[in-house]
Amino acid sequence: MLRFVSFLTTAFVVCCITNSVSLADCGTCDKTVVEVAVASDDFNTLVAAVKAADLAETLSGEGPFTLFAPTDAAFAALPEGTLADLLKPENKEKLAGILTYHVVSGKVLAKDVVKLTEAATVQGSKVDIEVKDGTVMVDQAKVVKTDIPCKNGVIHVIDAVILPKS
Repeated sequence: MLRFVSFLTTAFVVCCITNSVSLADCGTCDKTVVEVAVASDDFNTLVAAVKAADLAETLSGEGPFTLFAPTDAAFAALPEGTLADLLKPENKEKLAGILTYHVVSGKVLAKDVVKLTEAATVQGSKVDIEVKDGTVMVDQAKVVKTDIPCKNGVIHVIDAVILPKS
């Protein structure tokens, strides 16, 4: 029995740290949304942007936060030069606005997201939410993975960078 419990504990830690196992199966995690993003191979660009915008400390706070997290591929799909321009120190405020547009206050799980038509972001604008053919869309981004638990919220992975509506 002790060996089985030890295995489960190890599996949970590996799950939360590496993000290689479905984190939705972990239940809870002792890492913040930022720490989970850092531990994943899918969010290197997001993590760099969060650091450049000086948002790492904020998103490591108590929360709870719901982060619609664009993958590295989502950032790579931006028009050429866009990301490099946003990462410049003089564009820190604009970058912070874009990143906080991906964050909703509170822990909003997938079962609740599908009931919404919009959600207020930390940036101040609202994102549109709709279900198309069984797929949840946040603005023009498709939600590709849901309910990644974090100690201060939840992450939903999206396939595009969403931009605030001026």
